[in-house]
Amino acid sequence: MAKLDTVVAEIVDEMRRIPDRGTVASYIPELACVDPDYFGIAVIEAEGNAVVGGDGDMPFSIQSISKVFTLTLALGKFGNRLWTRVGREPSGSPFNSIVQLEREQGIPRNPFINAGAIAVTDLILSGHLPREALGEILRFMQFLADDPTITIDQEVAASEQRTGFRNAALANYMKSFGVLDNPVDFTLGVYFHHCAISMSCRQLAMAGRFLAQFGSNPSTGLPVVQPERARRINALMLTCGHYDGSGEFAYRVGLPGKSGVGGGIFAVAPGKASIAVWSPGLDPSGNSHLGRMALERLAKRMGWSIFGA
Repeated sequence: MAKLDTVVAEIVDEMRRIPDRGTVASYIPELACVDPDYFGIAVIEAEGNAVVGGDGDMPFSIQSISKVFTLTLALGKFGNRLWTRVGREPSGSPFNSIVQLEREQGIPRNPFINAGAIAVTDLILSGHLPREALGEILRFMQFLADDPTITIDQEVAASEQRTGFRNAALANYMKSFGVLDNPVDFTLGVYFHHCAISMSCRQLAMAGRFLAQFGSNPSTGLPVVQPERARRINALMLTCGHYDGSGEFAYRVGLPGKSGVGGGIFAVAPGKASIAVWSPGLDPSGNSHLGRMALERLAKRMGWSIFGA
């Protein structure tokens, strides 16, 4: 088997030489300014060995990757009652589509599309002020990453609030069906801010270690979630983590993963490693173009696909 640090160095070099880098997200003005030449990767193995390459220590807007962690928080609070508000099936539609909501009486298809994540955020918000709910989410991320310096990019959050008309439409539509309990503006404010959390690949890979280690946080040895719940979160990432590109990602990479339109992808090799990649240019489905390619090469060279070599 190839040595991890050699494989990561090779992938960084290969990604830097690829001319087609995708297209940065332009509908969020702050993200449109990011240089598409960036590429970072971080891999943290089960025993704690961390291999970081390229721009792996540069913070970026994690966007929808935060949905993995808000789902984990909400499941801890509400358990399986959460599934009365949101489904567990792949959407096959763009991440901000309203079409399925109309057909399915306001119940989002899964917690990783925008509508589903807004419904999950609304549950976390219930009984709290927005700043309290947001503080809980941020502290959870800091705890998992063992890094209190992780912050929210306020400029990105403000940019999303100014231009998030489709998300407002989704939230209002769900509110009309009784899926949201809180004022729409409160729920959207928390949602926009947790999507604007800024992390590096190293920090993100650290935060996700519990999903690679069957629910346990390697820093403390204590469970974040039970093994069954970790397995199910990973299953949802595999089937729903890349919007209408989820099948293609599973086919090519073979790892549970969650993307964000900031260009990041968090992925899990169960029992082996927690992985984060970042390249701001996106493919037509809103997933990092080089990020998916890098993960495909990493999984193949390390033999990490959950479907076998």
